[in-house]
Amino acid sequence: MANAEDKFSDIRPYNDDEIQPAIQRVINSDEFMDAIISFRFSKIAKFAGFLLKPLLRRYFLYKWGNINSIDDMQQVVGGYMEHMIASTTTKFTYSGLENLDPTQNYLFVSNHRDIAMDPAFVNWALFSENFKTVRIAIGDNLLSKPFVSDLMRMNKSFIVKRSVSGVREMMKALSHLSDYIFTSLQKESSIWIAQKEGRAKDGFDKTEPAIVKMFYVNGKKKKIAFPDYIRQLNIVPVAVSYEFDPCDKQKAQELYDKAEFGEYKKSKYEDIESIVSGIIGQKGHVHVAFGKALADEFDDAEAVASEIDKQIYQNYHLHPSNLIAAEHCSESITNEHKEVFAQRLQMIKPELQETVLKMYSNPVNNHIS
Repeated sequence: MANAEDKFSDIRPYNDDEIQPAIQRVINSDEFMDAIISFRFSKIAKFAGFLLKPLLRRYFLYKWGNINSIDDMQQVVGGYMEHMIASTTTKFTYSGLENLDPTQNYLFVSNHRDIAMDPAFVNWALFSENFKTVRIAIGDNLLSKPFVSDLMRMNKSFIVKRSVSGVREMMKALSHLSDYIFTSLQKESSIWIAQKEGRAKDGFDKTEPAIVKMFYVNGKKKKIAFPDYIRQLNIVPVAVSYEFDPCDKQKAQELYDKAEFGEYKKSKYEDIESIVSGIIGQKGHVHVAFGKALADEFDDAEAVASEIDKQIYQNYHLHPSNLIAAEHCSESITNEHKEVFAQRLQMIKPELQETVLKMYSNPVNNHIS
């Protein structure tokens, strides 16, 4: 293995020769089995869990035992994606790829609504048009379970170390990450990264300039001028929009608790539950809009963040759910759309409904402004 790749061994996705050992670790993980049993077989988990474990292990060995490369893994994930799109969306569309070159690598900076599905839908759109799939940035706050880390790194995810403490350690981690992103873009792969830390739970998409500053840490070290370095990164803003957010109720509860009681307590498996809800929940129409690569002279991180926001707001596909929530008149809205959205709202606690309406209406307000 090349040294350049090895210096990133602590954060990079797994290589081909690391895939099968990681699969074996996942299959032999009791925590992974417990998570699967509690989600898929919750009614019988308490009294039959011990019987299910060996059966599940044999099932996963049968399904994953012959996966020996990243490409093999991508084929398996592709099969899951096809099934997921067929069963949880009314349609999946994308736009803007005609402005991009399949032979180039891009830094896709995306709005963030769903932990797993945002990059998955971006990848599916790219795959559909014969672009290479991306490497995915994922925060180590989501990787507290070793099996989750293994699953993510098997599927082209790399680690963003958010939990490091101390200024020196933080700067070291940022420099390492910045170097990895640049190296990957120069040589092997496009990158997907969210525009901010954590999902936009209120539906208000906003790029954190701190993310752009992190990109430039490596450029600063190499003494490359900011505008030149940003141009080399080939940044493309991406807007992912869901007609219905499968986690809207949970997000609203978190925002409500913080507003009412000043804090929100996460349950033990909450991040994993959010990932599962995002995958299996009904999403309606999903659209991925790719913007144009940033080509202007940008003087600072704020200017870059502002341009990313502008493109995301302009390109965001507004669904009937967004327009109804914002009370925006449109001929495209039918009585059926209104009825479906009203039914969805009725299933949400009365005290959370206002928060959910804001969540769906914010993209409209951003688009108009």
